[in-house]
Amino acid sequence: MRAGWFGFLFLLFSSSCFAQEWPRQKNVQIIVGFAPGATTDTVARISAQKLQEAFGQNFVVENRPGAGGNVATLQVKRAAADGYTLLVTSVAYSVNPSLYSSAGYDPLKDFVPVVLGPSTPNIIMVNPSLPVKNLAELIELARRQPLSYASSGGGTTTHLSMERLKFAAKFDMTHVPYQPAQAVGAVMGGHTQVGNTSMPPAVPQVKAGKVRAIALTSAQRSAALPDVPTLGELGYSGFDDLTWVGFFAAAGTPVDVVNRLNVELNRIFAAPDVKEKLGALGLESRPNTSAEFGAFLKDEVVKWAKAVKESGAKAD
Repeated sequence: MRAGWFGFLFLLFSSSCFAQEWPRQKNVQIIVGFAPGATTDTVARISAQKLQEAFGQNFVVENRPGAGGNVATLQVKRAAADGYTLLVTSVAYSVNPSLYSSAGYDPLKDFVPVVLGPSTPNIIMVNPSLPVKNLAELIELARRQPLSYASSGGGTTTHLSMERLKFAAKFDMTHVPYQPAQAVGAVMGGHTQVGNTSMPPAVPQVKAGKVRAIALTSAQRSAALPDVPTLGELGYSGFDDLTWVGFFAAAGTPVDVVNRLNVELNRIFAAPDVKEKLGALGLESRPNTSAEFGAFLKDEVVKWAKAVKESGAKAD
């Protein structure tokens, strides 16, 4: 019994010492599940710079897009659980296990949730040449003639929330999936007449008049575009579909390392300069612990599994 107790103390002491040394031994890799310009990439790069300043060590961002974020997720799952490889991904993390026949990971067992980062409503927009000024006119037009909409990818919340709206409002519209950073460009260029994306890539184009905002899929309006109504305000209840950014580490990563990251990332997101920069893009965050993020994640997995089943969406 005594040997076992001393063994436990040794492991506890070793873990604490490791956490104190982290991240001095080498650079920290931040693996991003989407391409440069996507919301996750924006948040990851802002965070990497601030983490580097805080810890005095390089935090290197590496984009590994593919399979709706699964490529990056599986890379981090296979990485050593030492805090030197972090995953930054989107709400797709909670959707993909239901969307793919084999996503390759269990969202509640294979990773440690570090912190829930900023989130953003999804925004429905149209090309300015389309003769509609509001959601009612868009729906009426869609009932009269064929229209297509760009999303940030098949099975993303931007896709699923539009499919939910189509069902609720009884209209049809052809889905055309894009990479997140390219979806707004598709609407601007007239490749599709309509789009539904997260706010960061859309807000500058809305303000420049290159696309026209129609509605938000969130429960609350956004300070970035305060004049744009929510679907709830327009008569469609039950919509609070967000694109969020989450930070994860491989299961087994020392708790002390996770806690240090959690505290520092919460501080970063609360910093006035970061809040201003992200807020201008429609991104907002609230302080949260690893445990709170884990509880939120459980609800998200259930919510999006239901949405995938009801929409019939499949990625493979």
